[in-house]
Amino acid sequence: MSPQIPTATYRIQLTADFGFDDAAAIVPYLKALGISHLYASPFTKARKGSSHGYDIVDHTKLNPELGGEEGFARLSAALKQNDVGLILDFVPNHVGVHFADNPWWLDVLEWGPASPHAASFDIDWEVLPFRSRGGVLLPIIGSSYGKALEAGEIELRYDADEGSFSAWYFEHRLPIAPQRYGDILRAVVREADAAEQPAGKALLDLATRYRGVSHPDRKEAPAFKAALKAVDGSAALIEKGLDAYRAGEGRSTQIQALHNLLERQHYRLGHWQLATSEINYRRFFDVNTLAGLRVEDAGTFEAIHKLVKRLVADGQLQGLRLDHIDGLRDPAQYFQRLRKLTRDARGPAAAPLYMVIEKILGEGEKLQRFAGVHGTTGYEWLNVITQVLVDGAGLAPLDEIWRQISNTSPDFDPVLMRAKRRVLETLLLSEFTVLTRVLSRIAGGHYSTRDFSADNLRQVFELYVLHFPVYRTYITGNGPTEPDRALIDRTIEKARADWYGADDGIFDFLRDALTMDLLKPGRGAHSKPRVRRFALKVQQFTGPTMAKSLEDTAFYRYHRLLALNEVGGEPAAHALTPGDFHALMTERAKDWPHGMTATMTHDAKRGEDARTRILALAEMPGEWAATVSKWKVMNAPHLVTADGLRAPSATFEYMLYQALLGAWPLDDDPDFPARMQAFALKAAREGKEDTNWINPHAAYEDGIKTFIERILDPAQSGPFLDSVKALSQRLSVMGALNSLSQITLKAMMPGVPDFYQGTEFWDFSLVDPDNRRPIDFSARSKALEALSKPDWSALTAQWQQGGLKLAWTHQLLKLRSDLPDVFTDGDYRPLTITGPHADHVIAFARTHGADAVIVAVGKNFAPLSDQGRQWPRGDAWDATIETEGLSLEGGSGAQGLPLRELFQDLPVAVRHVRVADGRPTRRKA
Repeated sequence: MSPQIPTATYRIQLTADFGFDDAAAIVPYLKALGISHLYASPFTKARKGSSHGYDIVDHTKLNPELGGEEGFARLSAALKQNDVGLILDFVPNHVGVHFADNPWWLDVLEWGPASPHAASFDIDWEVLPFRSRGGVLLPIIGSSYGKALEAGEIELRYDADEGSFSAWYFEHRLPIAPQRYGDILRAVVREADAAEQPAGKALLDLATRYRGVSHPDRKEAPAFKAALKAVDGSAALIEKGLDAYRAGEGRSTQIQALHNLLERQHYRLGHWQLATSEINYRRFFDVNTLAGLRVEDAGTFEAIHKLVKRLVADGQLQGLRLDHIDGLRDPAQYFQRLRKLTRDARGPAAAPLYMVIEKILGEGEKLQRFAGVHGTTGYEWLNVITQVLVDGAGLAPLDEIWRQISNTSPDFDPVLMRAKRRVLETLLLSEFTVLTRVLSRIAGGHYSTRDFSADNLRQVFELYVLHFPVYRTYITGNGPTEPDRALIDRTIEKARADWYGADDGIFDFLRDALTMDLLKPGRGAHSKPRVRRFALKVQQFTGPTMAKSLEDTAFYRYHRLLALNEVGGEPAAHALTPGDFHALMTERAKDWPHGMTATMTHDAKRGEDARTRILALAEMPGEWAATVSKWKVMNAPHLVTADGLRAPSATFEYMLYQALLGAWPLDDDPDFPARMQAFALKAAREGKEDTNWINPHAAYEDGIKTFIERILDPAQSGPFLDSVKALSQRLSVMGALNSLSQITLKAMMPGVPDFYQGTEFWDFSLVDPDNRRPIDFSARSKALEALSKPDWSALTAQWQQGGLKLAWTHQLLKLRSDLPDVFTDGDYRPLTITGPHADHVIAFARTHGADAVIVAVGKNFAPLSDQGRQWPRGDAWDATIETEGLSLEGGSGAQGLPLRELFQDLPVAVRHVRVADGRPTRRKA
């Protein structure tokens, strides 16, 4: 039976090419590696062909592309046989929409607000411009709506099996409201000249059976459709008569008829770019095909968790990872409901289900406590590890290099501010506009605030969002907590300081709307529903704004050191001292000992070992500056320049050099140029400077592709490639050393270490989809079998092959399995280091009762490895770890542990010792 708190988790990406049976096949290998829980990407029914599983179309079913119920049963049996638990990446925030595969969405399109599923979607039905009736905007048209209509790309079809009508735009199904069936039937009978035919008479009779714009209603519609199907010869007649709606060139009457029909539906078709300004349903970020779910609705919550409850009750699911919880209207309420659901499923005597949340914390932000939540998925700890391993002395010179290349200050805040403005003006303009309209209506609803103009309210609210420093607050219907109130106050003051107009209380009004203080007794009678809606929806808006601005824009504009440009991180971050690290770990052991610790995720900007290579540049800033200058001269002839164009830009070229070094393959990879080109295209579009996703600059993008092709072509760039390979060899040594320290910290510090698929070998991948490439598990399994008694000296001599990382990972996980109490519930004790190389080591002990584990990792390896030219052995180290209070083999530990003994082969070490005078304690249940 797997432990309630995982020893270690292993993230896999399930796809049609790697389904339940493939996952079942690797379970014995994961068990042998030391993994206690398989951590799976979403496996409820997703859109066909999904490469990630987050576009769920039915939460109540297992994904048939992965193997369905039968395949899942086989995976469950394999997990049970090997005592490995299962954690599901569950998506409560959104579902895949459009196309023809989400039954809830199709029902909403057919019935509008009358659909029982309308409550599940966050749709502002009444805000579509230039439309007298409510509806939801569907931005699915590739050209303008008019062009698509005139070209005959929108087609009205009849489904004889259902007795239903739908408009189709390529693969998108658009159900017709049954109240319009009568109009269609009359038109098709007239077009087919069939009024005197038996089938025609039957259809006309059916068309007159229900009168009024509200009929047939939802109760009457099934009988109507059944009667329509039952009319003998109806399918052929309707097919012929639909020519009345068959739009196309020169068919103005039919175009107008189809347009009139579409205008009477519960939706409005539009160009896909309309989403930036007019969309009226909440999305996941700016993805039009992912619509937000209202899990605050009790019926929606129950429906989407039905399968989860069953799997938990059946003992087939031991944990949940909750995706994008910042998108939820009321996360606190959600987790209270979820804890009750899992308790009911497991029974009152069972331990709580293991639950972690995807949550990105801002600098200095503390994790909010939610019912049943054990911690986060570990983005913040990834960055803590990076910051404690980076050489802080090299960051200031890197600032200066970036200043010279970008011709701007290395200050990151202005970069983020500009990125936020860009996002508010484009990607999330629709959501921003909806909120400013609500704010204006609140102000206009009372005489004391009606003079705040809509334009001024829009500007002050924009300033608030621009200065808001984290992803969101967690205000509930009861108002804000004191920390949230203080955060709003600070942000309001920053926004006020950036305002050049007259104040007249407008910022105080905004603050009181955000905190819902407008509704306090004695205040003006503002609309309670509007104030609550505004305050709670703002929270769902600031998260996507920050994510799109920071991770998906600013990270691709600011390139001082790419290793710091990671999800949950700060690109301009300073290094953490070992003392800072110890303080954070001591706090974590007390507050969040069971959250995950990640060093690589599917959302990461680059592979974990690519990141540790790039970290090493901070140890050679002078040489790096000179190298970049040389490379720029070498590659100047390969730049694409024409009509004022420079592709790539100077800053993007600098980014490419770092990315190249991080991803440079240890063995020949014929796909590497194409992989770099795909990465560069995504990076350029995400940066939104010289090109973007909405309006791609084809010439610039072609220029980047050409530049990469030229510089990676030995025939054109031989000297450059020789220089890259020479530097890469040295960075790879220092990167490998950093990587060993990274995985040691991950596995030994407080928290549950999470391993992303395949990263037990070296991982130099680029951003997704590059990091979702197939994994050779057979090679890893065979390598592990050969490492039962690792020869560390031999492994370090052949470190490039990846066996060293695999063996050390296995060693660490075996120790965690052997001493579960030490790592699950143990204390954290910083250890002092003395000697000339004290600044190159981090050391601590994990203790529980009489057991203790001493952990030591090296850092800043350049002077110890001759700038990456050799692997440092024990005699390179001159420092001692003080071990007072710990009993070492053969002594009390007062004499300490010399690093030359600990680091004989590897610059990392773990040692099981005893606590002096420690008494064994019972393991916690």
